[in-house]
Amino acid sequence: MTLPSRILKTKRKIWHQLNLNSLRVRLTVGITTVSAIGLGSVTIWTTLKMQHILITTHKEDIQYIAERLPQDIEIYTQMMSSTAAMQKAIDYRTDANTVLWVQRPDRSIIVQSSIFKSPDNTSFLKSLSSVPPEPRVLEVEGRYWVLCGTNLQLDGETLGKLYVAKDVTRDLKMFLDMIPRLSIVSLLSIAAITILIALHVRRSLQPLQKMSQLTKKIDAESLGEATIHLDNAPSEVRELAQTFDEMLLRLHESWEQQRQFVSNVSHELRTPLTIVSGYLQSTLRRGNNLTEPQREALEIASSETARTISLLQTLLDLARADSGHLHLNLDTFLLNDLVKEIVEMAKQYSNRIINLETNQEHILVKADASRLKQVLLNLIDNAVKYSDSDQAITVKLASSKSQAIVQVCDRGNGIPLQHQTRIFERFYRLDEARSHSTGGTGLGLSIVKTLVEEMGGSVSVRSQLSKGSIFTVILPGEIY
Repeated sequence: MTLPSRILKTKRKIWHQLNLNSLRVRLTVGITTVSAIGLGSVTIWTTLKMQHILITTHKEDIQYIAERLPQDIEIYTQMMSSTAAMQKAIDYRTDANTVLWVQRPDRSIIVQSSIFKSPDNTSFLKSLSSVPPEPRVLEVEGRYWVLCGTNLQLDGETLGKLYVAKDVTRDLKMFLDMIPRLSIVSLLSIAAITILIALHVRRSLQPLQKMSQLTKKIDAESLGEATIHLDNAPSEVRELAQTFDEMLLRLHESWEQQRQFVSNVSHELRTPLTIVSGYLQSTLRRGNNLTEPQREALEIASSETARTISLLQTLLDLARADSGHLHLNLDTFLLNDLVKEIVEMAKQYSNRIINLETNQEHILVKADASRLKQVLLNLIDNAVKYSDSDQAITVKLASSKSQAIVQVCDRGNGIPLQHQTRIFERFYRLDEARSHSTGGTGLGLSIVKTLVEEMGGSVSVRSQLSKGSIFTVILPGEIY
């Protein structure tokens, strides 16, 4: 196989596997979509929940400081002045991220965290025009703060307004940096889940694929023996296989009844029709006093009777071949002489130009001579019927290795490609009107195929529209 053909075959295989109408793709896409939605929903919910917990924790810390500070001041006032007590309590609650200050109504500072005096001061917080009484996240100067402002009271006296601010910029940035990583992990998880689901679906559908492969090998001859065995398959698939087996058995019984019916009818009708044909022929030979219309009517009746007998004989042969009771007298003979005899015979009854092309080799075949005559005469008759009368028919005899090859070539209208694989089927007609005009029954090529295969050979056709057809018969042979 060449590289382009391999690539094309690989592309077709991939396209077949990616067929959107296939059950495998639908199950994989459906389960993956549900899994992705579920995993995405969990990821989003987890992200929002973590953000809520983070912000809530900081708000609770601020709220706790705002509520606890008056108690701390009350404790320290027992040992020092109220201002010093406030400063002491504020310094105790201040850390690297948390600052506090107390303002008078005129916005002057009573006490404040010592961090306001450091180089990294946060004095801009004191310039805020409004601070909510409940803890809230605000963005100030590019940084995120949790702030709240409440009245500071001690022994029923309002000392000022207490402001508590906590810098949560670092925590929020860490959280925001974590979101892309969480998204990447989620996407990778979805990809891994997709692969695992695809493998699982493929493995689950293997029994169905095996079932499809087994049914493709079943033909009319193997209906009675065909069974579908599926080991380790799901119970539903085993039930389907059992149903198929029962259906194949019913088809086999129907097929046997049909073949038996055809055989019986053909056998029963052939004898009386042969008698009728004999009486018609005798009447024609001895009917010197017959008028011309009477003679013409008897000739037509005799011709149709002979054609019906031939049809019944063909049906009987096909029924015998189907049941394995077609008897062939296989013998070894020189194919060259048989083909030459058939060509001369065909020239006489067809009144057409029929050429024989052969080399000097002598070809021996083991076949039934009378049946092979029937095959070749059918092919030549077919070529005569479906080609113009001024066109020559060519019969070619050749050999290849241990095979004898006989070709019947015509220059007729040809056979469309879509019909070439079906012309050997029983009762199949390429052109119904033309078949009636030529007296065709749709069984000629079918009996040809049956007889050739019974003799261990094969028959095929190669045709082009407006250029004609070539029917090739291949038989086992010897050359000397």
